[in-house]
This record gives sequence, C-alpha cells and structure tokens, in this order.
Amino acid sequence: MQLLRHLAIFFSALLFSGIAIAQIAPLQMDEAFRPSLSRISATEVAVTWEIEPGYYLYREYLSAKSGDGSPLKLETPAGKIKEDPGFGSTEVYYNTARATLVSDASTIELTYQGCQDGGLCYPPVTKTIDMARLQFSGSEHGGPISAQAPNASQSGWSSFSAQKPDFALAQDEVTTGVDALLARGGLPLLLIGFVGFGVLLAFTPCVFPMYPIVAAMLSREGEALSPKRGFILSSVYVGALALAFGLFGMVAAWSGQNLQFALQSTTATIVIASLFLILALSNFGLFEIQVPAGLSSRLSSGGRRGGSLGGAAMLGFTSAFLIGPCVTAPLAGALLYIARTGDVLIGAVALFALGLGKGLPLILMATLGGKALPRAGAWMASIRSAFGFGFIGTATWMVSPLLPETLVLFAWACLAVSVGVFLWHMRVANASPGAAVISRFVATVSIAWGALLLVGVGLGARDPLAPLEPLTMKTEFGQTASEIAKSDFEAVASPQALTSVLAEASAENRPSLVYVTADWCVTCRAIERTVLPAQSVSAALDDARLLTIDMTATSPETNELLKSLNAIGPPTMIFFDHERQEVAGTRLVGDITIGKLAASARAAKGTP
Repeated sequence: MQLLRHLAIFFSALLFSGIAIAQIAPLQMDEAFRPSLSRISATEVAVTWEIEPGYYLYREYLSAKSGDGSPLKLETPAGKIKEDPGFGSTEVYYNTARATLVSDASTIELTYQGCQDGGLCYPPVTKTIDMARLQFSGSEHGGPISAQAPNASQSGWSSFSAQKPDFALAQDEVTTGVDALLARGGLPLLLIGFVGFGVLLAFTPCVFPMYPIVAAMLSREGEALSPKRGFILSSVYVGALALAFGLFGMVAAWSGQNLQFALQSTTATIVIASLFLILALSNFGLFEIQVPAGLSSRLSSGGRRGGSLGGAAMLGFTSAFLIGPCVTAPLAGALLYIARTGDVLIGAVALFALGLGKGLPLILMATLGGKALPRAGAWMASIRSAFGFGFIGTATWMVSPLLPETLVLFAWACLAVSVGVFLWHMRVANASPGAAVISRFVATVSIAWGALLLVGVGLGARDPLAPLEPLTMKTEFGQTASEIAKSDFEAVASPQALTSVLAEASAENRPSLVYVTADWCVTCRAIERTVLPAQSVSAALDDARLLTIDMTATSPETNELLKSLNAIGPPTMIFFDHERQEVAGTRLVGDITIGKLAASARAAKGTP
C-alpha cells in the first residue's frame, strides 16, 4: 500500500503539472499580437503591435496593399535574426513591432503573421484599415477568431444571419434525424430510434468512464449487493443521467446557447479532470471523501436503501456533465432540431431517450455482473485501487487535447508502468495460484507496454496506441511531405469569410473541406494523429481547399457560421464540390475513420 501511495502521488503530480501547462495554452492571435493605429500625417499611418512574451512577429511577412490591390511599401526597422524551423533564418520582432506606410487610399489591407516560441504558428492575418476613421474594420479569412464569449442576445443559435451565405447545403443536412423519425413513425419511433442510438454510443470512448464509476458505486454495497440491488441502483443512476440529458436540451433551447462549448471549455475540462484525480487519490487511500453531515443525514433519513438511491441519482446526474459534451450525430441532430424549431419538448425527449440508451449497457453490467464483484475483505482494497487507476486514465484522456502530445504519451507510459507494478506486488489472502499467475502476466504486459510508450516518446510518436508509428510511417502513410496536418488548414471565422473562400475554390474548380474543431476536442486530436496523415486521405484530398472553424473560443460570428452550416460542434467535416454545393451523404460527425474521410473526399471531387 505504501508503494501504491508513492505511485499515486507521482502520477498526480505529473497530471497536475500538465494541467498547469494547459492553463497557459496558446493565446488567440489578437491576444498575442495587439495592433493599434496612429496618424503621422494626412496620408501617413503607423501600425504598432504589442506582442505578448513568448511570441514573435515575422518582419518578412508584413505586407500592405490598397483597396484596389496595389502593393504599398511598409517601412519597418530591423528585427532580431531567428533560426526558425518553419521559415529558416529570418527576422522577427519580440515585445513590440512598428511599421509605417504612406497612402491616400480610403482602405488598406494589412497582412501579418506570427508564432509562439516552441509552439504553434498562426495563419496569416489580413486586416482592413479604414483610413478616414483610422480603425480596423474587420479581418479577412485566415484571420483570428475573437475570444469574446457569446451572450444570449448575440448568439448564433438564437437568430439567423441577415446575410444569406452564398453556398448550398445538402438536402439531407437541412433536415435532422429527429425530423426523419417523427415523419416516419411519430414520437414512438423517435424514442425507439434515439434509445438505439444511445446503445450504440455506449461503446464509444466518451462513455467508457461511466463503467468504472458504476462498478465503484456497486462495490460499496458489499455483502448486500445482489442482481436485484444492482439493477435498482444502476436504473436510478441511468434515469438521473437521462434526465440531465433532457435538461441540457431544454436549457439550450431557452438560453440560445450551445452547451457543448461551455461543458468542454478548458476550464470545465480541467475541473472535471481534477475531480477524477481526487477520486483516484481517495481510492488509493490517501484520504477519505465524506459527504457533509447535514446532507448525509438527509440522504440516509429514508434508511440505507434510500440513501444509496439518492447517492446513485446524484452520481448519475453529475456524470452527464462528463459524457454530455461528446458530439455525435444523434446528439447534433437533436440540438439542431431544438435550435431550428424551438420545440423544447421534442428535443428534450429525444435527448432523454439518447441518455437512456447510453445507460442500458450499464444496467445490464450492474445486474448480471453484481455477483462477480468481490465482497468485503482484502479483495475490496485491490478493487478500489484498480478503480483509482481507471479514474486516472479518465483524467488523462480528458486533458490530453490540452497538453503537448509528448507529455500525454509520457503520462500513458507512467500509468501503464504503475498498473504493472501494482499488479506485480498485489497480495491477496486466499488467492488461488492461478489468479497470481494471471496477475503477474497482466503486470508484465502492462510494464512492457509502458516501456514501448517510453520508446515512442523518444521517437516522437503521437498516438498511445501506436508508439512505434514513426518507424513505420513511410510504409503506412507514404512520404511525410504528402501528409495532411492541422496546420495545412485555413481558418475561417464568419459566414462571409467562408463564402469568400468557397468562391475562390470554385473559381479554381476545386472542392473544399470544412473541418470544425477545437483545442479541447478529444476526438479531434485522435483524428489529427491517426486519420489525416493516412496516405489514402492525402490522395483523396490532394486538390481540395482545406478550411477549419476553430471553436476553442467562440464568438457571435463563429456561432453564426455553425448555424449557417447546420453544424453543432466538433468534430464535424463538411464537403463542398467545386460549385459550392455540399455533396449529399458525405458529412461526417463524431467518430471519423480513414475510410469514411477518404470516401467523402472522393465523392466531393467526383471520383469513385
């Protein structure tokens, strides 16, 4: 047990330090580089950038042109020479930068680009200067996404844009799954359909954290646990979970806000991951989490059964905040239906059924597996510790989009080795020799896997499930130069910007891919590690214009852009042909595989 506590303290320190890193995630472009204007004379203007520490601006990529497209000369001071991995030896500015230009044009387009030291490089930004008012009048595509939080009166989910975008969605995306089910069989078919969707989603990574939570809840019953008791407790848990899902839909309709973004914000992710770490440390015996006396007496006032049921209900309701943010096609359809029609009841019923479906396998596990859980005794300490490792794994999975990929891989390596060491030293009274052999075998496999992950850290691997991928990358994915990375995508932040880029692609007779993503999107990180680099994907998208909508920090414009696309959140991929028409049947939401992405991309450019 002493060894286990040392492992727990080490691993918690590692993850909490990672969370600290997450809190200093890269700034938005307009936060890292803050431009301002000052007038020197009637035709001469100075532009000054205040640059945050740890960021730099490229001198070479500062440019300006008048409203008619004529290039303008920028006067800039010498910068500091920097050996940049992306641009070679170049001059950059730290802390502050200044440029002056002379023009009698009414508008000037100013373009600039910068990077974070040791981090990401931002796409070029183009801002329009209104010379009469001496102010920036907006940003073109590729520009920054505002960090301003949306409010109810401005939200894109509460009103349509006054200017209709000049592109067309596929007819099958104008209506949702809710519409289709209601048209075919009314409310009964809607309930059956969404329960079925929920059952299918119950075996996705988003729902996996629920299984150790329910198992831990049941294990506290000790000798009193029976199949009937397991069924009752899990049913209460799932009922509360489904109720929370229904309330999500109602609140979304009444407030006009997209709760997915609030629940998957960096702050929410860190808070929930921290709670899982605290639960893990408690399971390892470092401390005990006790319910306040007043609440405990109320929950237990109805007897032991009532108290347990109340605890199960609270646990189920709060668990919805963990799995609620995962965007899937059924969830997106229900939220889009609410946003478009304002029908709170139908939307809430659909989400309730979806939550119920997600919980049915949990009820089955609790009912049939109740007798398999160990009773009171030495086994219980081991089971609690096993759940602790499960909670640490959940916390690691949740914060992985916020951390450097190398640190995430190192965290999984530490977890695998820790589990192996725990299993190797586990001693249980009256355990059979066969159980000891199995425990040692699993421990050996876990330690070996942890060692492979550590090798992967040294090789620069990104995927915990493929730590040796760098050694086989050319065989599996082709030449590195042909791989698609997130940096290959252009950022768009408004319906007008998207319309402009799609028009450019249409003029070039090229299809387009619009990828909705966010820094906090766990599934998006997996797509960028394992799907986008695939050779078949690169070949299918070789001629496509690659665009991204980054929902890390939302604004009224980005919310309006999602509304215009009938999209609910990341990960979503939308394919337009060269005529700016979305190709029917190609939209991808949630779990996106290499085969699905390649097939949709080929359909967008009209090849089999």
